[in-house]
Amino acid sequence: MIRAINTVGFVGLIRPAPGTWGSLAALPLAWGVHALGGFTLFALATVAVTALGLWSIGQALGAGHEDPPEIVIDEVAGQWIALWPVSLGASMTGSAFWDLYPGVIAAFLFFRLFDITKPGPVGWADRKGGAFGVMADDVIAGVFAAVAVAVLAVLGHAVLLG
Repeated sequence: MIRAINTVGFVGLIRPAPGTWGSLAALPLAWGVHALGGFTLFALATVAVTALGLWSIGQALGAGHEDPPEIVIDEVAGQWIALWPVSLGASMTGSAFWDLYPGVIAAFLFFRLFDITKPGPVGWADRKGGAFGVMADDVIAGVFAAVAVAVLAVLGHAVLLG
């Protein structure tokens, strides 16, 4: 059960780039949760997935500090945070989640960029190791990506609406 949670239904076993596959798997899952309950449910589900991931990663790592590549529940949590501006925007405007597909694409690309390059606090969290480090670097990368998506949305709408 722990392995199924940590690999998000064994998506983390896909090679190469299991983290990218985990982030991609997060997209339709995000859409489904958003479709069921809008931003409120999506935000609550993100918190729940983060807590579940922290627990399940702790169970899998035990006393270890490495971040095995097959663990991708952290990517789902981070990717969902990156998608918060999309979910919130869709909820506020009454739009469908996928109507805001440029934001979905930007959230995916920015999250992967920050997760792979690990700038500043993302790298700090990654170096912490253990379940906290495994989760925290992706959560922080997700926050960075969410800010980038929100800034792009504001700029994009300013240009479109003139």
